[in-house]
Amino acid sequence: MNWLRFRESVSLVVCTETFQPHVTLAENGLDSGHESFSISGPMANLLQMLATSLNFTYTLTRPPDGAWGARAGDGSWSGMVGVVARREADLALGPFGLSESRAQVVDFTTPVIIDYARILARRGRPEVNPWGFAFPLAPEVWAYTVVGGALVLAVLFLLSRCFRRMTRADATLSADVYFDYLRAFLQQDRRKAFPWWWERLVFAAWLVVTLLLTRSYSGNLMSLLAVRHVPLPFQALRSLIDDPGTVMVWEANTAYVQFLRATTSGQFREVADLEGVGRIAFRRSTEFTDTVDTLIRSGTHALIAEDLTTRILMGEDFSRTGRCDFYASREVFLPFIFAMIGQKNSPLIAAINERIKAVTESGLYAHWLQLAIPNSTACAQAPTKITVNSSLSLFNIWGMFMVLFIGLFIAAVVFFVELFMLSHFQQSEAPRILII
Repeated sequence: MNWLRFRESVSLVVCTETFQPHVTLAENGLDSGHESFSISGPMANLLQMLATSLNFTYTLTRPPDGAWGARAGDGSWSGMVGVVARREADLALGPFGLSESRAQVVDFTTPVIIDYARILARRGRPEVNPWGFAFPLAPEVWAYTVVGGALVLAVLFLLSRCFRRMTRADATLSADVYFDYLRAFLQQDRRKAFPWWWERLVFAAWLVVTLLLTRSYSGNLMSLLAVRHVPLPFQALRSLIDDPGTVMVWEANTAYVQFLRATTSGQFREVADLEGVGRIAFRRSTEFTDTVDTLIRSGTHALIAEDLTTRILMGEDFSRTGRCDFYASREVFLPFIFAMIGQKNSPLIAAINERIKAVTESGLYAHWLQLAIPNSTACAQAPTKITVNSSLSLFNIWGMFMVLFIGLFIAAVVFFVELFMLSHFQQSEAPRILII
């Protein structure tokens, strides 16, 4: 037989399950007492191309448990991997994540795609940051302002010393003069005039700097008070592990789950240990849409899935609601190579490999993926800051009042300490009358 193509048409059994955006199943009802369904998507296109190129027809079947496949304690395999390993099907579409344990019972084709896991979670509600009044100026600006004020006071001191020697007059500055510069920075008045021209010159320069700084600050502050921040807390797997109130949702019986249960140390061992405390839930890929619409939307759960899967789930939700209610994490982890599988030592795999390689290298599979993900970029760069037009409330600016109350409390403590110290010194210095 020429393995570049069957000489006569043959019929193969192909096992498949929904795995968006690669494969989508559509129920067609019962046909001769058996469940009938059709498939669409990039892997369906690839299967049809292989059937035409290799001259075979195919019958579709589904795994009884709807899973991809994991090894049980007795060595048996579940899901589509088990179906192919038991030779109940010739091929399984998947695509499947390559793993050593799976390669012992089935053969993988050449890779179809490389994908990574991401966290899919609900976007937070717009929040007001009560400490936003500290944000209009960067820390560097505050630092330069302090340094600039110190330099101005140093220049004043040097000039006072120099002019006192030149004029033989009293040009020494009192402590009140230094406080005048602080009063100017805080936009307070000064009632006395400066007697020296160089004092007026330095003070005028300081006023210009203070004016520009305070005007810029007030303008930016008003803008920030109109901004609402949308929190996206789970940008890395570590942040999700450390949040005891959020349950992780993983796809059941996949290479990811098998890897977690096999690892013995590190971050992923911590994730595996969460299963024992009820912080991991498993769902089939066919249940992802309902899971996102209920558990993930409630904010109590976060889904761990492939990057392409998260994109299509967000795209579907945007198509239904017109909103971006979910986000995908910046961090990617657990990279896996995905491929089709066939029976162990099947010569059919070699012929399939050449055709898959032609499809992937030409960019055709990537093109099919792009067509299969509607609105895939609609929520990819959703804004994390929004502006509103509303009245200010105490909730918006309670941070300012907190600073005020803390300042008043410290001032009161210092005031009473001064009173106590003054009373103590007055009593110690009171004249003593000696009676003889």
